[in-house]
Order: sequence, then structure tokens, then C-alpha cells
Amino acid sequence: MTPPTARPAAVANWLLAVAGLVFAMVVVGGITRLTESGLSITRWDLISGTLPPMSDEAWQRAFELYRQTPEYREINGPAGMDLAAYKFIFFWEWIHRLLGRLVGLAFALPLAWFALKRAIPSGYGWRLIALLVLGGSQGALGWYMVQSGLADRTDVSHFRLSAHLLLALFILAALVWTALDLKRLARDESPRPARLTGLGAGVAAVLFVQLLLGAWVAGLDAGYIASDWPMMQGRLVPEGVEWGRGAVFALTHDPYLIHFLHRWWAWVAVAALIILARAVRSLDRRASIAIHSTFGVQILLGIATVMSGMNIVLAVLHQAVGALLVAATAWCMHVHGRRAR
Repeated sequence: MTPPTARPAAVANWLLAVAGLVFAMVVVGGITRLTESGLSITRWDLISGTLPPMSDEAWQRAFELYRQTPEYREINGPAGMDLAAYKFIFFWEWIHRLLGRLVGLAFALPLAWFALKRAIPSGYGWRLIALLVLGGSQGALGWYMVQSGLADRTDVSHFRLSAHLLLALFILAALVWTALDLKRLARDESPRPARLTGLGAGVAAVLFVQLLLGAWVAGLDAGYIASDWPMMQGRLVPEGVEWGRGAVFALTHDPYLIHFLHRWWAWVAVAALIILARAVRSLDRRASIAIHSTFGVQILLGIATVMSGMNIVLAVLHQAVGALLVAATAWCMHVHGRRAR
């Protein structure tokens, strides 16, 4: 039973606003990756790192720390990177980290306020605490990812990159799901929260594979190896796949194979999403339209990104619409879970 002080509609609106900030962070994260900016800040100063360097001396110190990284010594240094070019990549990583701090504050402070006012409906407190913990874990995981590129390699681990991105998308989906539960509760005190159905779990698993492959494509710079579609370098199955270290290694490390799988698993994901959208069409047509719209635009952007030679604007839009597709899928899964209840 919802206590009289509970404000489910207000809590839901707050969660959707936080989801919007998470979406913005995913987009900026994509820009950070595509501009090779992620290793520009070599320290994780939670408080003092909120502001960028404020003097020429501070900029020189930050640049000197970056010059000690393998990325600078092996790539950007020989290419002639100067302080002005360093400031450009620093800016995107700093914005990405600043957004992370803002997301944390935008979640933690209102959560404390709603708890103090006893405005959180019964049964939702643990969910909000879990989301808070996940958000903190995301920050730690981001630094763990950056660390992988500061010592022995010129970029970050694509495994850690994918974990960082997928956790952000999971948080986005969880925020949307919880907000939808609270929206229903605001209209009627009787409904129980939507449950995860077998169909919803299956579609989520298929989409997870596609998102994982996409993150690996980004982490391995595999998008640059072919600019034709539907062929890759004039062939259906690209040449250059390294099978010498075994199938498992190729499936997880070979950029040719991962790019190929990302292209064609997309159609498996499309089929799964269509099934889910059709299952909820009679219950909430808006959710069905959201799924069809986002995966349609996503396919076109993916093809355009490849054929443009990884144009940065198209690539960023591809990641942005991917995040919207996750939110739309969570919406449809929620609708299906409500029917199951």
C-alpha cells in the first residue's frame, strides 16, 4: 500500500531526468572515444579534478603527465601533438567526467531529499539504492578502463570499454523501467511492478550481444577496416581473420571477424525486436512505434557510418540512437511485463 506521503509521479519524473543525463553521458562518451580523448587525463581526482587546469603552469603539468603515456610516446608525440591539440582531447574527457559527477549529484541529492520527506513509495527504496550503487560502480569502472591504457598499451582494453558502456546502458534501462513502474503507481495504487517475461529476457539477451559487439568494434577500431556494404572489402566474409590462435581468440579479439559479426547479428536483433514490438502493439502502440523507429534509424546510421569511412558525426549519432533503442526496448519489455502481471 502506498503511504500518504509518497509521491510516485515526482520520483518517476526525477528518474527520467536522470536518464536524460545518462543518455547525454553516453553520447559524450562516444565523442571521447572517437576523438581518442579518453587517456588525456591521467589521474582520477574526484574533487580537485572537477575544474580543468586554470593556469599555463597547470596545463603544462597535465600535458607532461600525458606525455609519459604510451599513447603519446608512440602515436601523438611522433605526430607532433602540441599543447593546443592536447587541450582539445582534454576537453572531451573532462566534459565526460564532469557529466559523471553531475549524474551522481543529480541522483544522490534528490534521493536523500525524497527519503527525508518519505516520498519514496514502499518497495522502491531498495531499487533506488541499487541504482545509486551501480552509478558509483560506473565511475570506478571508468577509471579502471582508463588505467588499462596508461602503462603498457596505446589504448584502453576493449573488454573494459565494453563493460563501461554496457553498464551505462543497463543503468539507463533500469531508470526507465523503474520510472514506468512509478508512473503506473501514481495513476493507480493497485498495480504490482511489471515483471521480466521470457520474451523480454530473450530479446534483451539478443540485444546485449549486438551492443557488446558494437563496443568491441569501437574498442578495436574495427569500423575502419571496411567502407563498403553489404560486402566487406568486396567479399561477403572478409579476408584477414586470424584463426591461428583459436576460434575463441578470434571471436573476442579479431577486428575483421567482430566487425563482420556486428553487421550480421544486427538482423537477428531486428527480428527479435520486431517480435517484441508486435507483442505489445495492442497494449501500447507508442512503445511499438518507438522500437521500430529507433532500430530503423540505427540500421541506416550504421550503414552510413561504415560507408562514410567512420564519419565522426554519423558515428556519434549511431551510438546515441543505440542508447535510445535500449530505452525503447526497456519500455516495450515493461509493457509486456505489465500484461504478464
